Amino acid sequence: MRQLESDSGPSSREGLKRRLDGGLARHGIAGPVGQVPNGARYGRMLPEAEASTWNVTQLEQLANDVAALAGKSTDNFDIPSGYTYFGQFVDHDSTFDPTSRLRRKNDPAALVDYRTPALDLDSLYGSGPMDQPYMYDWRAAPKGVTMLLGKCDLPRNAQGRALIGDPRNDENLIVSQVQQLMLRFHNKVVGELAGSFDDDALLFEEAQRQVRWHYQWIVMEDFLPLIVGAETAGAVYARPNITLRFYRPDPRPYMPVEFSGAAYRFGHSMVREDYKLNDRTPNAPLFKARPGDQGRRLEGNRRLPRELVIEWKHFLPTTPMRPQASKLIDPSLANALLALPPDKAMLPRLNLLRGHALQLPSGQSAAARLGVAPLTGAELLEALPTVSGAVADKVQRDTPLWLYVLAEAKQRSNHGNHLGPVGGRIVAEVLAGMLKADPSSFVNAAKPWEPKYARTLTELAAFVGDATP
Repeated sequence: MRQLESDSGPSSREGLKRRLDGGLARHGIAGPVGQVPNGARYGRMLPEAEASTWNVTQLEQLANDVAALAGKSTDNFDIPSGYTYFGQFVDHDSTFDPTSRLRRKNDPAALVDYRTPALDLDSLYGSGPMDQPYMYDWRAAPKGVTMLLGKCDLPRNAQGRALIGDPRNDENLIVSQVQQLMLRFHNKVVGELAGSFDDDALLFEEAQRQVRWHYQWIVMEDFLPLIVGAETAGAVYARPNITLRFYRPDPRPYMPVEFSGAAYRFGHSMVREDYKLNDRTPNAPLFKARPGDQGRRLEGNRRLPRELVIEWKHFLPTTPMRPQASKLIDPSLANALLALPPDKAMLPRLNLLRGHALQLPSGQSAAARLGVAPLTGAELLEALPTVSGAVADKVQRDTPLWLYVLAEAKQRSNHGNHLGPVGGRIVAEVLAGMLKADPSSFVNAAKPWEPKYARTLTELAAFVGDATP
């Protein structure tokens, strides 16, 4: 088998570089590999909807009122907790805005999305083995085709920082292990395909395509119906047909701020206070270790302790044992999210101020634009019992979109088993629209495609298996 050379053989290197550049071009990325994608921009999905009219002082009070609901949510046994962090992984694959500011208005058209607005796993592969060779294994054949891995952790430098395509996938020890699961999935697919290829560059290209298509299938066929409900998912996506009424990714795909700044932040409400990771170790809290926990916590950006290696049966139904549930999608957040590291920031405040800075529409205005009956004032006050006074009056008429999406899920979707009609439609159309706009996605394949290795996230985790400490 011909091998790629890491420090010699320019024709091999240049051949792979051309193939990678061509693959990126198919995703709408022009120019040298590794630069900010041309056309990866933010925009408005509902440009006719009127912006919410809250000021910062009012939002500060509303954030405190929402914080008073923390810790009151209950388990959602319809969605295993593994989907909470798979959803975070999907978010990091499609949207990254490091440039906007919370205390001034931001023009979405001027913001750069540092991820491609596509379900293409650029957070996993980066810009490829030639441009980011430190993410790939060059020690043995096939060189530069498999992803570099630690024994049971992500590959890390001498300071413990992960060598991955998106550093946010190391921000907690659960999402970092979702990243590692996907890296190991790629390597296992390479092993399955290796005997059919004499060209390492073509082997990498085919393995990458298979991994991307399996991932896209799982997002659309497994994750989406759980999150938005079967009815909303089916109205937008009925394989291979995709019906978009509001999100228009042609001619140039973009990331809607209604999705990134509000609707897709539903996952924050699904987070538990602590998690059982394996049979050997007691539950670990998200951030701050509690008395008697012996320092156990799930903060990331550090080497994975052996006692916190995940057995996936605790997050996904890979065995007859019922895994941990996520929390219901509603306005009640985990107490841990009221003091985020490193500066103890309060998540409701961050989300409300971000929506204000992006000039997002109110939930009521978004509902009107989508043709959905808005929540009544009584429904909103029932979902948000801690608001009072002038804030309560205002929230009944002009609810910030992020908070409206959570209240709607609680009131219109069986107490929050999945998103309601406004939040669900935004999420479903954007995920499906990214797939439709990507000419290399599985829905745009010349022939109908079916997954070979896994049809659900649970099957993928079972196929790859647990990491061995």
